[in-house]
Amino acid sequence: MTQTNTALQVMWNRLLAVVEEQGQALIRAAFSPIVRECGDISAGIFDLQGRMLAQAVTGTPGHINTMAEAVKALRNRFSVQEMRPGDIYLTNDPWIASGHLNDFLLMMPVFYKTRVIGFTACTSHLVDLGGLGMGPEGQDIYDEGLLIPPCKLVEGGTLNTLLIEIVKANSREPIANEGDIYALIACCETGARRLADMMTEFGIDHLDTLADFIIDTSYRGTLAAIAGLPKGTWRSQLVVDGYDRPIDLHAALTISGDQVALDFTGTSGLSNKGINVPLNYATAYSVFALRCIIGPDIPNNAGSLAPFVVSGPKDCILNAQPPAPVAMRHTLGQMTPDLVYGCLSQALPGAVPAEGASCMYDLPLRHAPEAVSRGDTQFALELVFSGGTGARPGLDGLSATAFPSGVWGSQVETTEAVAPVLITRRELRTDSGGPGQRRGGLGQRIDLRAAKQEDLMLFLSVERVKNPAQGRFGGQPGAAGRIRLQGKDLPGKGEVRIPAGDTLVFETPGGGGFGDPKSRDRAEVLRDLQEDLISPGAAHKTYGVEP
Repeated sequence: MTQTNTALQVMWNRLLAVVEEQGQALIRAAFSPIVRECGDISAGIFDLQGRMLAQAVTGTPGHINTMAEAVKALRNRFSVQEMRPGDIYLTNDPWIASGHLNDFLLMMPVFYKTRVIGFTACTSHLVDLGGLGMGPEGQDIYDEGLLIPPCKLVEGGTLNTLLIEIVKANSREPIANEGDIYALIACCETGARRLADMMTEFGIDHLDTLADFIIDTSYRGTLAAIAGLPKGTWRSQLVVDGYDRPIDLHAALTISGDQVALDFTGTSGLSNKGINVPLNYATAYSVFALRCIIGPDIPNNAGSLAPFVVSGPKDCILNAQPPAPVAMRHTLGQMTPDLVYGCLSQALPGAVPAEGASCMYDLPLRHAPEAVSRGDTQFALELVFSGGTGARPGLDGLSATAFPSGVWGSQVETTEAVAPVLITRRELRTDSGGPGQRRGGLGQRIDLRAAKQEDLMLFLSVERVKNPAQGRFGGQPGAAGRIRLQGKDLPGKGEVRIPAGDTLVFETPGGGGFGDPKSRDRAEVLRDLQEDLISPGAAHKTYGVEP
């Protein structure tokens, strides 16, 4: 390696440190628990062409991989020649940003010695943007809240206060939204400042050489990883619960010499509820799933993303077109990794996990409609509780762990501190992990009720209630999700009133198992039994081990 390449590698490592600081600035400054406690964000640095050079490890694929394309769109929308120091651009357009209105994307041009040399960008979830809110009940995008087209949030260092007031006026959580926007601004500014400091330290006036090195190195590394794969086309189908009827997701995965292409042809058409998915979001999670298997050690940037191409017919449910309702796009968008792995398991049978809970089991809660007139507590809150991941070829699945989103679970103490909600139980679900030589990860049970004599409104949109995660190669399914109120099972999607004094029982799904359960090591079965991960009956009947 030449000295030049050594210096470029050092600068690349510095960029990775810069984006981590950038992401942490957003988390530390955020108001909403889903940002500061759950890490529902992204942060990145981009070159002058809008190519992503580095992204913070903290963040979700739905934010990171959509941001990688969104910055290109904003960079092409606004003239670089007209940008001024201190400018920051904003949009929450689902088909540009991150798939639904609640995600705000910011982009800031970075000036160095009077010239734009690149951009910083970030995304985070705002808890409420008006409309019907975070639920699947909207009939179109206009029902779902406030859409902000690409515009200037900050011009020459001066905040667009009218835009801030519009956002606040269209929210049930105006203070939290305002604070979260300021946190996003701080994130962009932190990245810009640290990037300029790095350039001064290394004595460079532009990022062009470094950008080409990062992208070319990552691209060549990814092509090398693809070259070692079998070539051909593999197909899979996944049946998911849907809103009022099952939905078929289809995929064809084609691996060629220099490209991995995924096609959603055959997938069901649009729903009249807000579970439709813009293609940018479906692509983000599909490519993330592929990259977990193909060249996972290569940093995620424009170079390593370039060989992956995703397509689907317009107005299939994974390529929704405006003005389709998309508020809960993560419900199906986060199922695409299981669809992808259905293809990859045929091409690489020893490398792909079983199906998992996949879809985030989130609980968007807010006050009842009459709260305003009665003087009851007004709030909007989104809680996240994960299910189990699928068992891996050589390891058990992870319990109560978010994959593919990576969003951290909501904390009991934080939840009870910011909203009139009381969580009376939170525990792993015994026997919920799919049996196998490698056991699926367990789901969890959460019991929740109002902390005051006030009703709560819940907006459900979860999967794996009717179609549990399937095992692979003899592994058995994980437990299905289950939601109960007053002793009755609730559907996985829809609006629910939780009367004061009643307890909602929320059970997340388990991951599928991998391999024949009878092949599981006896010591591991006994350990699972001792830790209450499985019951004595399951040890005997399923694993063939006497307690």
